[in-house]
Amino acid sequence: MSSERELAGQARAWPFEEARKIVTRLGGTELSKAPAKGYVLLETGYGPSGLPHIGTFGEVARTTMVRHAFRVLTGDKVKTRLIAFSDDMDGLRKVPDNIPNKEIIEPHL
Repeated sequence: MSSERELAGQARAWPFEEARKIVTRLGGTELSKAPAKGYVLLETGYGPSGLPHIGTFGEVARTTMVRHAFRVLTGDKVKTRLIAFSDDMDGLRKVPDNIPNKEIIEPHL
């Protein structure tokens, strides 16, 4: 039976495809170009306008899936960090209907 790492190396799912691109940038399976800082940084972000929804979750979930695929492909030999940020420069043109008491916010647009 193949190991999880061998199966991951053959996986065609997009998180593994994206993780392989990172592995390639780090010098392939030898990881000869591993970052001097000691970890690979993955970032994700979302706009805060409106209440959280499935798209907000999806932004973080996609990056987390790539991170997991990278860890499997490398046998966790290179540490990873995930930074999630909220972009406070998101232009709010109108108050979404699902925000309670939107009349309080509308004058500040």
